[in-house]
Amino acid sequence: NLLIHGARAVLRFVERKQDRTSRWATALKRRRHSNVAVVAMANKIARVAYAVLATGKPYDPAMGALANG
Repeated sequence: NLLIHGARAVLRFVERKQDRTSRWATALKRRRHSNVAVVAMANKIARVAYAVLATGKPYDPAMGALANG
């Protein structure tokens, strides 16, 4: 599944970043097995993609949510 591959790629670099999602993913990687973290990240990516497609609003990574526009 492409979401799993994308999540795995994201998780390789989260320690280098300080945005909200990266901090969440870094903490998750410390608490859980790496495969659990990958599935959780894939789930988060899927939810964001669905929200963007369903609402038509752009994603604002600074807020970690959909933009108000």
